[in-house]
Amino acid sequence: MSWKLFSLLLEASLMTIFVSTISILIGLVLAILLSAANLSGIRPLQWGGKFFISFFRGTPLLVQLLLLYNLLPVMGIQMPSLATAILGLSLCTAAYQAENLRGGFEGVPRGLVESADMAGFSPAQTFFHIRVPIALRLTLPALINEAILILKASSLVSVVGLVELTRMAQNLVASTFMPLELYASAGLIYLVINLTVAVLGRQLEQRLPGAPAK
Repeated sequence: MSWKLFSLLLEASLMTIFVSTISILIGLVLAILLSAANLSGIRPLQWGGKFFISFFRGTPLLVQLLLLYNLLPVMGIQMPSLATAILGLSLCTAAYQAENLRGGFEGVPRGLVESADMAGFSPAQTFFHIRVPIALRLTLPALINEAILILKASSLVSVVGLVELTRMAQNLVASTFMPLELYASAGLIYLVINLTVAVLGRQLEQRLPGAPAK
């Protein structure tokens, strides 16, 4: 396989990385808000949060993407393929990250929350300054694993018309009839990206306060 073909795959992988990274970050923000709703004690917010998590964890990402792609125009909302892909991935990963964070919030020492209350912290201040940092630290390995899963799942966004790594490989196979070389190269690129994320996540985990000594 020529370097030109491989360079096209590398270029497409940048789109994969971009879409995945933005989706993971947006999903994390949404996950924190879902956790806030579930911990609020307000029944409608709790029900809404649980329904969101159940829906996006209980249906395939491919179906979610196709639903968004066909539903938004019916609602009069015109979005480019890039925005639709990011929205679909963000909503999906938000549900999984929220479920990961649930365990982290349950692990927050009750004494710290009570101390914050006695110090005059508002519930919102306690949540964002005490509970969220600790929950993120406790669930970091699970969140890194979710990031890797989203990077791999991003191959599905081609159904909304976005040309990322997998779609580029498919397009090149259709024109060159070199499926083995191209798909193997795409798989290698995915592997390098995911291994890099895993290594960076492990280093971040070691650098955070409270990390175990080496």
